[in-house]
Amino acid sequence: MRVIAAMASTMVASLAAGAAEAGGPPGEQLGKVLPAWSALPFVGILLSIALFPLLAPRFWHHHYPKVAAAWGLALAVPFVAAYGTPAAAELLHMALLDYVPFIVLIGTLFVIGGGILVRGTLRGSPWANAAIMATGATLASWIGTTGAAVLLIRPLLRANRQRRRKAHTVVFFIFLVANIGGVLTPLGDPPLFLGFLHGVPFFWSLTLWRELLMVAGLILAAYVALDVHHWKREDAAVRAPSQVPHEPLRVEGWHNFIFLGGVLAAVVLSGVWHPGTVSVLGVDLQTQNLLRDAVLVLLAAGSLATTRRRTREENGYTWGPVREVAILFAGIFATIVPVLLVLRAGEAGALGGVIHGIRTPAQFFWGTGLLSSFLDNAPTYLAFLSTAIGRIEPGAPEREAVLRLVGENHAYLQAIATGAVFMGANTYIGNAPNFMVKSIAEEAGIEMPSFFGYVVRYALPFLVPVFLLATWVFFG
Repeated sequence: MRVIAAMASTMVASLAAGAAEAGGPPGEQLGKVLPAWSALPFVGILLSIALFPLLAPRFWHHHYPKVAAAWGLALAVPFVAAYGTPAAAELLHMALLDYVPFIVLIGTLFVIGGGILVRGTLRGSPWANAAIMATGATLASWIGTTGAAVLLIRPLLRANRQRRRKAHTVVFFIFLVANIGGVLTPLGDPPLFLGFLHGVPFFWSLTLWRELLMVAGLILAAYVALDVHHWKREDAAVRAPSQVPHEPLRVEGWHNFIFLGGVLAAVVLSGVWHPGTVSVLGVDLQTQNLLRDAVLVLLAAGSLATTRRRTREENGYTWGPVREVAILFAGIFATIVPVLLVLRAGEAGALGGVIHGIRTPAQFFWGTGLLSSFLDNAPTYLAFLSTAIGRIEPGAPEREAVLRLVGENHAYLQAIATGAVFMGANTYIGNAPNFMVKSIAEEAGIEMPSFFGYVVRYALPFLVPVFLLATWVFFG
């Protein structure tokens, strides 16, 4: 904590000097004057998430809210002290326009999905596990990656409860259900949801079905090969047909699918109905978005009120996973503000050299994807969408420019969308459902790989080769 406080003090002095030299830049100019090292608190919270669970697990389990708050304050205090009102406005914009809707959608899908209990005899063979993942990847675009992950992760864990090696199954579930499967609609993954709110047609992302089939198919095949290898090394008693009477599959809490339909309707309506704006704490918010979030909260409350407590208990439902996501992503969303401002400044910002080199669809795919692996993929998507619009349709109104991008330069939007959604699977922090699934698995007693273990043992050998092949096929 002392290190974080010292960093904050140093940043106050340095940023204040930079602000004085720049003449107190307005909000839109902040990205042009912020130094690259203003990203240090963001790097700090990422390293904390990566290292503390590995080096000090007991400390992290009890104190991660304090760590997240410390890094958030290490950015917010010097940032506002140096740049005043424009900096405070940027933090408030991030909170009200991005973080709150993000958590409301994630939380609603978590609550509703947690009220659906899949009963029946499930045996964790490679083919059964693959079938669950394929089902989840199919559902993800329509009930959200969070909804599909919460719905199916517990049945998957129950099916594999007798197996000794199962962490790899959870990791591939994160790949396919919590990320890649959500690429076909704006409800599927937060980046596409934000793109929809900025003018991308709702059904445009259905054109990405070829990318989904190829990438998901190859990763699912890799999983089956790996799991067959582990399955052969399980005890004979585990691999033998179960002697327990077979129980047919059935769904309890099915009425929650009606609530999921309500979520879909609320999201679609918020993108096609534009009654105006209201000002909240000086931030202009779209009325339809406020109504959408209010409806989502009511749907979550309806699910809690109408689902039997026993159903949630048997589903292993707790508030721990969504609480962890809400706290850690609050710190991430706060510390990411200067990073996004610098990115949006394009070639005029501290990362101008990097932005200058991103010109082709393949470069947009990897640029969006690699940053989505470590930044939240939703604001990263918007940053690269703005970069593409500024480069291809300079000066055009946003919605008009987006429609031109869809119609005349499809490959750029295709690259940005698939990069953000697919490569959110590269790390635990690339997408919020990743953390949820990890937390649920750990609550069930599964020892999940560390942050670096996840990247080195799974993302690099399994995801990166598939993404390289996808680059050659679709953007070469």
